[in-house]
Amino acid sequence: MGSVKRIYTIVGLSIVIILLGVFALTTWYTVDESEQAVIITFGEVEEGVSQPGLHFKWPWPIQTVEKLSKETFSLQFGYKEENGEITAYPKETKMITGDENIVLADMVVQWKITDPGKYLFNAEDPEEILHDATSASLRSIIGSSKIDDALTSGKVEIEANVQELLTSLMEKYDVGISILAVKLQDVDLPNDEVRKAFTNVTDARETMNTKINEANKYKNKRTQEAEGEKDAIISKALGDKAARIETAKGDVALFNSLYNEYKNAPEITKKRIILETIDEVLPNAQIYIMKDDGNTMKYFPISQMSKNDSTPLPPQEGSGENGQ
Repeated sequence: MGSVKRIYTIVGLSIVIILLGVFALTTWYTVDESEQAVIITFGEVEEGVSQPGLHFKWPWPIQTVEKLSKETFSLQFGYKEENGEITAYPKETKMITGDENIVLADMVVQWKITDPGKYLFNAEDPEEILHDATSASLRSIIGSSKIDDALTSGKVEIEANVQELLTSLMEKYDVGISILAVKLQDVDLPNDEVRKAFTNVTDARETMNTKINEANKYKNKRTQEAEGEKDAIISKALGDKAARIETAKGDVALFNSLYNEYKNAPEITKKRIILETIDEVLPNAQIYIMKDDGNTMKYFPISQMSKNDSTPLPPQEGSGENGQ
């Protein structure tokens, strides 16, 4: 009986020592700078710990600790790079654009764990969910884009749209993953023949744009010349308008001055105007001024005048009925 009692005592002490050891070893834990931890009480997530250092908890099996990394992870979609060797997965990368062309597109997604509890317990394989969501997002955006955008200048917009859609999907799945960035690694055509055809189309488009630019340049040049001619014509017309207005003003002033003189001396002014008009209309005409008393008949020596227009002849007079 004594030996049996001694055995029970030893076993009991051993159990107590083991329990004390478990208690001593499982009531504390450490978290370093690159880690984050989550406390689990009887299988239920209590809280997350992200501060580095020494921390205490209830011993196992009351509470346990799960540690996850704080680092940024990279999801390589469409290929895998290991030890400097790249393995492509063309079935993943083959997609159809919005204008029904086939392209090969692969992508890198930068992500991190922001909620350890959800990452551990909301899904069996959160990284697989992330992979599938990346595939769905990229195919959706490529499927609504034109091939020119996917291969040339539209890549930045495609990346932004993929990141927005992927972030929205991961928020719906609620697996504790946040998307930091997405980057299209390569977008290419499936074979050499298609690439050559696309290059020919691109070259033709560049030629077309060059011709259009040259035509617009010529159009702008001719437009500017026409504008210059129009401005010159308008300027000349305005000058003519101003000149005619001033001439009209001068004519009005002259008329007013003549009218004033006419009011003062009508007969003299009338004769003056007649003489000035004759001199203006017939500058080379010879004018003869005669006094008619009614007793004689005057005549002009037309034949002599036609022979010598420069020497005026005096008027001749005849007397009575025989005067010639």
